[in-house]
Amino acid sequence: MRLVIHPAVEQARYEAILAAAAGRMEIVNAASAEQALAAMSEADAFFGKLTPALLAAAKRLRWVQSATASLEHYVFPALVEHPLTLTNMRGLFSDVIADHVMGFVLCFARNLHIYVQRQMEERYEPVGGEAARTDFVSGPGVVNAIDLAHPHLGDQTMGIVGLGAIGAEIARRAGAFGMTVLAVDPVNPGAWPMERLPELLGASDYVTIAAPHTPKTERLFDAARLAQMKRGARLINIGRGAIVDLAALVEALRSGHVGGAALDVFEVEPLPRGHALWKAPNVILTPHIAGTSPRIAGRHLGVIVENVRRFIAGEPLMNVVNKREWF
Repeated sequence: MRLVIHPAVEQARYEAILAAAAGRMEIVNAASAEQALAAMSEADAFFGKLTPALLAAAKRLRWVQSATASLEHYVFPALVEHPLTLTNMRGLFSDVIADHVMGFVLCFARNLHIYVQRQMEERYEPVGGEAARTDFVSGPGVVNAIDLAHPHLGDQTMGIVGLGAIGAEIARRAGAFGMTVLAVDPVNPGAWPMERLPELLGASDYVTIAAPHTPKTERLFDAARLAQMKRGARLINIGRGAIVDLAALVEALRSGHVGGAALDVFEVEPLPRGHALWKAPNVILTPHIAGTSPRIAGRHLGVIVENVRRFIAGEPLMNVVNKREWF
């Protein structure tokens, strides 16, 4: 039995995987594409970035472990059609990303992002609803009404698009703040079906996208979808940048229909210099770091080690994905 790893992993990680195999599986930690290709004909399992060439060389491949949770840049037609089992790294980031989302929510609810700006200006002055018109971007006639009140979170509704591991953690934290929680998901029976997304959008003060990038979610939030949101609601995206049409979002913010946005992911990364969102006072931007934590590396290694053990023992693998659906 053979596991091919490519790109190669560092020594400590390699030794942990080797220990999990306990001599029952040969490990090829391939430092080059040529070495990986030469080892694939006898490979039963693969960990890393599988390519069409590597898959074509495989004669008995049964399991592939992605090194990432997202799969939009991983799957390809031959992989989808192959009978092998594909697993990913979902579930590693749930609590960390949920914390990030609630950080966004608290900023909006308490206007912390505005107070930080005023601190830099040495302005000791509370924000108030009576001064609620602020330039969105420079230019004649381009203004946006910002609700500068401090809403009580217990009176607010959190709408979650995608009730997977991350969405469930967001729901738990939002509930702890007393928020009403609504959710839609295509497979989770504990959520509304996706057909009720317009209803969720119309009822939510905060809409958080926690869905993966799939053929069905790409540009799901276009101009028509944003128009279904409750006027003044805030949009949070920690899912995938391709889900939100940024040009449509800018227009919805300019019109005041969308009251604010907090984005960790973008259609194009990094967000281009000069983009209208950079200077929008009701927008919070972070550079795709919502899942950053010192705990992630250990969890990542734990998944591959446990799945190696399970594969050798013939037990069901963790994090099996639907290759056609990309999650």
